[in-house]
Amino acid sequence: MPATVLTARALLLDMDGTLVNSDAVVERCWRRWAVEHGLDPEAALKVVHGRQGYATMAVLLPDRPMEENYADNRVMLAEETADVEGVVPIGGAPAFMAAIAELPHALVTSADSALATARMGAAALPMPAARVTAEQVGASKPDPEGFLKGAAELGFDAADCIVFEDSEAGVAAGRAAGMRVVGVGPRAAALAPDAHVADLTQVRVEAAGDGSIRLHIDEA
Repeated sequence: MPATVLTARALLLDMDGTLVNSDAVVERCWRRWAVEHGLDPEAALKVVHGRQGYATMAVLLPDRPMEENYADNRVMLAEETADVEGVVPIGGAPAFMAAIAELPHALVTSADSALATARMGAAALPMPAARVTAEQVGASKPDPEGFLKGAAELGFDAADCIVFEDSEAGVAAGRAAGMRVVGVGPRAAALAPDAHVADLTQVRVEAAGDGSIRLHIDEA
């Protein structure tokens, strides 16, 4: 199959499941939380990816006061930040990050700054200078706020940005922002993104002479 070529002016990158494989710690922490609250851990894990913790809790416990979700989320973030066992880069992420180092890009993650720093560090990936973390948004993905803020920080229109995402909430956020989406990994396969890859080894980055970014994508 010939490569799909997408052209952009800037790239907006999710972290968990897109650049960093943190599934092991996410599953440890959320299984424990689900059991503590009398929930089916497997059902809970279908909801957690892509959202901030309090938003996941609101879906799983819709009748619980939001103040309790915020409190539990603070505890969850501390646990996840302290636990980096098994956190590794997604396939191809080190070379991909090296290829875009001098190109406009930003991290847009549902993690807070401390968790993002811990996981990017554990995966030995460079932290983008431009980033939008949980503290900087009022609404979690699938709301588009984070991606719109990332585009604004880089100085580009939404239509000029391509999002890299792995989760249903993240892909929905990118679409709601009016951006094209490259889906990464198995969770994104069924979400009909503009292009889909198993991991970042299937993406080749080309800096064009007019300042644009060409992505050559060998689709999964």
